[in-house]
Amino acid sequence: MMPLRFILVGMGARSRIWRRVLDQHPDCSLVGMVEHDADRLKAALMESPDVAVGAALDEITEQVDADIALLCTPPADRHDQIAAACRAGLAILAEKPLADTLAGAEAHVAAAAAAGVPLAVGLNFRYLAVTQELKKLFAPSRLGRPEFGRFTYERWRDGHQPHLNKYPLTMRQPMLWEQSIHHFDLMRFVYDAEPVSISARTFNPSWSMYEGDANVAALISFEGGIEVTYQGTWAGNWKQMGFEWRTECRHGIALQSEMFGDLAFAMREDVELSPVDLRDEEPWFDDVWGFLEDFVGHFRYGTALPCTGADHLKSLRMVEACIQASARGATVSLHEL
Repeated sequence: MMPLRFILVGMGARSRIWRRVLDQHPDCSLVGMVEHDADRLKAALMESPDVAVGAALDEITEQVDADIALLCTPPADRHDQIAAACRAGLAILAEKPLADTLAGAEAHVAAAAAAGVPLAVGLNFRYLAVTQELKKLFAPSRLGRPEFGRFTYERWRDGHQPHLNKYPLTMRQPMLWEQSIHHFDLMRFVYDAEPVSISARTFNPSWSMYEGDANVAALISFEGGIEVTYQGTWAGNWKQMGFEWRTECRHGIALQSEMFGDLAFAMREDVELSPVDLRDEEPWFDDVWGFLEDFVGHFRYGTALPCTGADHLKSLRMVEACIQASARGATVSLHEL
């Protein structure tokens, strides 16, 4: 079978990972790149020669045959790209978040559905070894059903670093849209439960480099009575990252102490934690590879499309609920959204 042919749209930070993954995957090929910044496009072309290039997706679809549009563009700028992919009948794979508003994301999902093209969102953190093993701990024969948890993510994220995209610096809610969306999706995935209601407060400390709120504090209620206390910040005033996700279950606890690893568990009467062995992996690469394997499997073998746009909307509604809860000073029901 011919490799799936990708057009990569946007030559920002995430495109570097995707170019490397596509180059190494035997079932994928890069046939086109889209970027309006001439310098970025020239630099990308030096690493990925012999592909069609242009400033708009429509230009490339007229030059080459393709199967998939891979969007690594800022979430606010995707209307024309989604429309062009739909016109060309291309499947869409988009970096998260799908849009920077819930209404925008809903419109993209509706457009893809109307055009009959698959739409997936690259939620690669689901494919980390630590995520996969954490989910297994909640089996009835191990820790049992989760009932409450605490998720803490504290980071000094220097948004001016050259290897990072710059658009989050001016977003209204950068922490929620760009980082917490990962955490909310992980909660839904690992607990296998949907959120019911959220109370939240978003704010910005005086030293933050972000125009919008870089801090989020929330209490999230999930189906089945699972309660999670969440704290996330991109403006933690220490360069050492703090990460801890502790889940209290019927028989004991699960504890993840690093973003990409350090998983352990304990039963109620245990004196010490028992570490969980994790496979060796390269963060940002192997998790993207794992996602791509499932994505390719959908087209090759008819397996379920991973991380669909419709599923992604459920996590984006958590973001929107936090924004509304903070603005209103009240708990927001997810059914309202």
